[in-house]
Amino acid sequence: MKTSLLKISLVSTLLIVHSAFAAEEQDSATPLTVPTVPVIESPATTVKSPVDPWEKFNRSMFNFNEGADKYLLKPLTTVYVHITPQFLRRGVDNALSNVMEVPSALNGVLQGNLRSAAHDTGRLLVNSTLGLAGILDVAQYMNLKKTDQEDFGQTLAVWGVGSGPYLVLPLLGPSNLRDTTAVPVDWYTDPKAYIEDIPTRNTVRALSVLNTRANLMPLEKSITGDKYVFFREAYLQHRNFVIKNGQVEDSFGDDEGDADSGF
Repeated sequence: MKTSLLKISLVSTLLIVHSAFAAEEQDSATPLTVPTVPVIESPATTVKSPVDPWEKFNRSMFNFNEGADKYLLKPLTTVYVHITPQFLRRGVDNALSNVMEVPSALNGVLQGNLRSAAHDTGRLLVNSTLGLAGILDVAQYMNLKKTDQEDFGQTLAVWGVGSGPYLVLPLLGPSNLRDTTAVPVDWYTDPKAYIEDIPTRNTVRALSVLNTRANLMPLEKSITGDKYVFFREAYLQHRNFVIKNGQVEDSFGDDEGDADSGF
């Protein structure tokens, strides 16, 4: 039974898009939504993109991931949403986001962004105590609003490492060569990896996957045109947005394709 649970949780964990968008805190009376940067048309949507030289492989991996989501993750998430009250999902989302302030603060230090690191540390301390282990986001009422968290891929970008070609990883989803090399570090600095009890660790990881997928469900209505291109552009734009801390140019796709394409 433990082996089956381990396999299910590990597979489910890998199904989440590496740069899934964080859910914005709202009043409990409103539905969960996920703020995103609008997907802006770029030359990559109409012609072969210079950042996607491996498009044939990437499309095959994208189709594989779509099938895994359709037949495994989405049905499980639908059941999770049906049986779990909204306020409970919000509490789970807050708690899981709270523990990820740890690697976010660490990456802020590595990037030399001490203000960001202090902000994340403040949120962690306040929500871990006054917020009942992060279940309640008390910090938002103390001028410590929830922001996009830092990861090691962003740190490498700040250090001057180029993004490299766009890459769709089996089960992991949209990425690039730089962010792919950062994945082991992100996993190693994830506090959930240090839960000693294996069944508990697997349950927490599976819950994290389901909760994140549930937050992404409303976004499905926004998908238009070629789904593969939509996801590619959304990923490139969002990564550009978080790396530059919201200070972006008008054309997101062009920035990733031109200014950040090499190592």
